[in-house]
Amino acid sequence: MSNSLPLIIEETNLSYAWSRAFLHIIDHSGKQVSPLLITLTGFTNGMPNEDPAIREALDNCLKINSQQSVHTVANTIFPTSYWQRSNPDRNNLFDTYLKNFPRIQALAPTKNHRGLYFERLIAYGSGPKNGNQLEYIISQYKSHPKFRKSMFQASIFDPARDHINTAQIPFPCLQHVSFIPQKKSLIMNAFYATQLLFNKAYGNYLGLCRLGDFMAHEMGLSFERMNCFVGVAKIGEINKTSPTLEELKKVLRQAV
Repeated sequence: MSNSLPLIIEETNLSYAWSRAFLHIIDHSGKQVSPLLITLTGFTNGMPNEDPAIREALDNCLKINSQQSVHTVANTIFPTSYWQRSNPDRNNLFDTYLKNFPRIQALAPTKNHRGLYFERLIAYGSGPKNGNQLEYIISQYKSHPKFRKSMFQASIFDPARDHINTAQIPFPCLQHVSFIPQKKSLIMNAFYATQLLFNKAYGNYLGLCRLGDFMAHEMGLSFERMNCFVGVAKIGEINKTSPTLEELKKVLRQAV
């Protein structure tokens, strides 16, 4: 299969799903694949199954290349530490996060100056619930669980802010998310216009799973599946022949 054909990966382990996508780029011509679909199941207490060796090898490689860790990237979509400290009360989570958002933004000003994903999900700037799209979805589901499923979606991309005449902007690559309640479970869908497989994708998938688990918890459901559609998946800010990738590629090939 070439990189010009769609790539569909279904896995029960997040580490293996990411590894298969990354190795596909490494092993084929070109630096991108379009489109890419990751469909992931396999959760333990709501969290995706992972291979610690792969996660550690990737984090080490990211650090060597001065990139953010998997956990840091995942936190841009769902801030696990804030949720754990909220007792767990989602209103406390929302309030605390927004109160601390200027400090969070300042941790990486060049990357975060246009906003963060979780911030846009709970403070979009317009709409009901003061722009808190997650709160609107949760409250509407609890009030009308059999209402139209098209209601349960949230936007990140905002034409008013993001249709700008700039060659490249670091945010937002994630465009929107949707939630599909089943009888007792929840399916989550996410759409990326573009995604950087080396720099961001693993953290993206982890953050989406954490968000899906949070939403399922608040809706009284269990988290069943995360689907991530990527219009164009790029290798990212690294050369395929970089010596810093050798140990990571070795670990990935041993695993998958």
